[in-house]
Amino acid sequence: MKASEAISTLFGIGRAPVAPGTVASIVALILAWPIALYSGRFGLLAAGIVVSAIGAWASEHYAQDTKQADPSEVVVDELAGQWIACAFAPISFLAFMLAFVLFRIFDILKPWPISRLEKLHGGVGIMADDLGAAVAAGVIIAICAHLRIV
Repeated sequence: MKASEAISTLFGIGRAPVAPGTVASIVALILAWPIALYSGRFGLLAAGIVVSAIGAWASEHYAQDTKQADPSEVVVDELAGQWIACAFAPISFLAFMLAFVLFRIFDILKPWPISRLEKLHGGVGIMADDLGAAVAAGVIIAICAHLRIV
């Protein structure tokens, strides 16, 4: 397995038979918790940004290898997006669950302007719509946290 394939599919998680994006988001959520506990929300945000950069590279190469614009098995974008959405959340079970649900809703429905980001080309385009979904989810989470809902 090439490095670009391993990274972009999260070592095969993207080949889950049902809802690979949701499976990847669940794995990301599980990994987000210890990262946030030990390095804080800023550390989790930094990790999400690093994964975004590496994911853009890996996705670009994997898409070229498979001759597909946005292969469905590429789920590194879910890892990065879920971590960024969680970085906006207080470190609590309820807040992280809200981050998961909101991120998945925005990622699946892709309301405007998130849908526009999907039209970017290459690895950046593969990652961009999930990053937009993460920011949209994060804004709502931050508002909920400010209002002490989570």
